[in-house]
Amino acid sequence: MAAKYVLPLLLLGAIAFAQTAQSGSQYIGAGLAVGLAGLGAGIGVGIAGAAAISALVEKPQERVWYLIFVALAEAIAIYGLLISFILSAK
Repeated sequence: MAAKYVLPLLLLGAIAFAQTAQSGSQYIGAGLAVGLAGLGAGIGVGIAGAAAISALVEKPQERVWYLIFVALAEAIAIYGLLISFILSAK
């Protein structure tokens, strides 16, 4: 098995354990939800932001669309925060 697949499998296993365990493990799941969503949002904003800036140089009149694409990537972090609230309220 390639080494790049080991970390995602471990994280998925930790999430599955946090959802099935009885006492206090929902906080592990909530932390993983926020952390992984933040990581995904950071990667998405980095890629979309770089593409938006390079496209802004060519067509500055389309800047509203570029901001929408960056905002869609940032929404991933908000979804992770929402899931963490749901898990910690159990």
